[in-house]
Amino acid sequence: MGDLTEKVGVDQSTVSKHLSILKKVGLVDSRKDGTLSYYRVTCGCLDGFFSCMETVLLNDLEGRKKSVK
Repeated sequence: MGDLTEKVGVDQSTVSKHLSILKKVGLVDSRKDGTLSYYRVTCGCLDGFFSCMETVLLNDLEGRKKSVK
């Protein structure tokens, strides 16, 4: 969970709480390997959502770069 907390910029308890909710509703699953937990998205319909969000964010970034120049 350490990698995830660094990437989203919040503390471990917040990430843990959100992952617990996502797991409870069936959007993610996890497996333990020693002290590490590995999470995966289990809902295939989110694939299109993530692609869409990536496109939106990249377009926003390009627009911001142009406005700085």
